[in-house]
Amino acid sequence: MQDKELTMKLKKGYTTGTCAQAAAKAAAIMLTTRKLLETVEVEIACGNVLSISLYDQEITPEYARCSVIKDSGDDPDVTNRAKIIAEVRASQQAGIVIKGGKGVGRVTKPGLPVPVGEYAINPVPRTMILKELSPYLSSQEDSQKGFEVIISVPKGEELAKQTFNPRLGIEGGISILGTTGIVEPKSLSAYKASLSLELDVLKASGKKKVALVLGYVGEKFCKETLGLEAELIVKIGDHVGFMLEECARKGIREVILAGHIGKLAKVANGQWNTHCQHGDGRLETIAHYARLCGASDAVLRQINEQKTAEAAIEILKQNTLCETFNKLAQTVVEKINGLVKSALNVSCYILSLEGEVLGSCLRNAWH
Repeated sequence: MQDKELTMKLKKGYTTGTCAQAAAKAAAIMLTTRKLLETVEVEIACGNVLSISLYDQEITPEYARCSVIKDSGDDPDVTNRAKIIAEVRASQQAGIVIKGGKGVGRVTKPGLPVPVGEYAINPVPRTMILKELSPYLSSQEDSQKGFEVIISVPKGEELAKQTFNPRLGIEGGISILGTTGIVEPKSLSAYKASLSLELDVLKASGKKKVALVLGYVGEKFCKETLGLEAELIVKIGDHVGFMLEECARKGIREVILAGHIGKLAKVANGQWNTHCQHGDGRLETIAHYARLCGASDAVLRQINEQKTAEAAIEILKQNTLCETFNKLAQTVVEKINGLVKSALNVSCYILSLEGEVLGSCLRNAWH
């Protein structure tokens, strides 16, 4: 209850898409009225109405321009305080054309909601910009004229290096994102959506296989030992169950799951989010499978007295109980089959912190 109450008190923010929507609307108003604005009201996709402050206002005979400073609220967003600029120009071409400028990335791989070659301005922000600017088309001298809207982010290329964009094939800057227009504080939804998008990009490139790794240990193993291409490796953190279900839903059939024994022991115990807040049980699980492999009560006590799963590795090795690792890997695969109703062909590697393969259960041949 305390965690829920804390989350409710956290400040919400607004997306880069909302920033672009507000800046574009304000620039269009300034272009047609020739008057500077200090703030602008926008109705965002979820129906809320926001009053947003404007900066860098400029009106010339050819265009109007202004910026909005991104406010992510209490969400730890790398784009927080980024400047989102919109420049609106009168155009002889009817309608509204939306383009990206400096710091807005271009899509180079299929599988994303924006076609290859287009600027990474997602469908909802595009729709909201069109909705905001359409009423001002008739305010121009010739109602057949249109608007050209250019969205730019001065530090976008640098910020993009801290996002998923490079892995998704978005080059040259950040994406202009948002579905509701609001940033939910401390929410994992955007992170999980980015992980799911990586699968979309893989599938669009014709791949139906992926290596899911829980962290650096698994990533290094897949690259250096298995020799897998970087694009086939998705670092999923604690979101094991979510990503396995996404693979099944998206038709990716061949999966490698590789990670440290501490995390995968939790999966063997049926824990689909391996974050500590969802439980532990690592040592108890290792001890359970060690018992199945013939461990004595003394060895079991020794395992349970350890502080980390890594510390249990040497105990098992010293007592010729290495079959425990394979038993754990086999159980992980069995639990996954139950989760996704055998829709995936899964192989599992259980690793030490040094990347040593402790145990495995190999059910596909592509590695």
